[in-house]
Amino acid sequence: MSEQTFTSENTAMLLIDHQVGTMGWVRSIGFDELKANALALAKAAKALDIPLVLTSSMESYVQGPLLSELEEIAPQEHAARVQRQGVVNALDDENFAAAVKATGKRNLIIAGVTNDVCTVFPTLTALREGYQVQVVADAGGSPTAMADQVALRRMETGGATITSTNQLLAELAQSWTGPNGQKILPIVAGLMPQ
Repeated sequence: MSEQTFTSENTAMLLIDHQVGTMGWVRSIGFDELKANALALAKAAKALDIPLVLTSSMESYVQGPLLSELEEIAPQEHAARVQRQGVVNALDDENFAAAVKATGKRNLIIAGVTNDVCTVFPTLTALREGYQVQVVADAGGSPTAMADQVALRRMETGGATITSTNQLLAELAQSWTGPNGQKILPIVAGLMPQ
């Protein structure tokens, strides 16, 4: 299948388990960078009216609640988040699967807090179900660099496109002078090192 350009019209965004406790388990990328990238994706989805589906796992346990900034950025999506109770593969949760299907989009941007658990399994499931998937590698991470590399390789071998936050935002912008570009530019600027 040839790769289709992801646009604000043909794409949905899935942010999986960006929870304060789980984020502390990631060592392959710094906490602040991971957080900034995940929040930039949420901001871009809201700015471009891209359907945004949030999910969490066992919020009352060590995983903790979703990042509080996600509630500020996307209050409706946060309120409608799918709260899974231990289901590892988010797409095995019937409520999450239904929320993804309800977007009506066949292109999925997926970022999970841990690439080696939260991201890999729903990505492989979505690919098997015929979705086109871009995995935002730096809006997630893994406990070790090796675990991250293996997960990214497995998803890429399965048919996912591996991308970065900045690269994806540029793709969604299409032109910095166009309407989407003007909405995305401040988000990109906010990610640049000071």
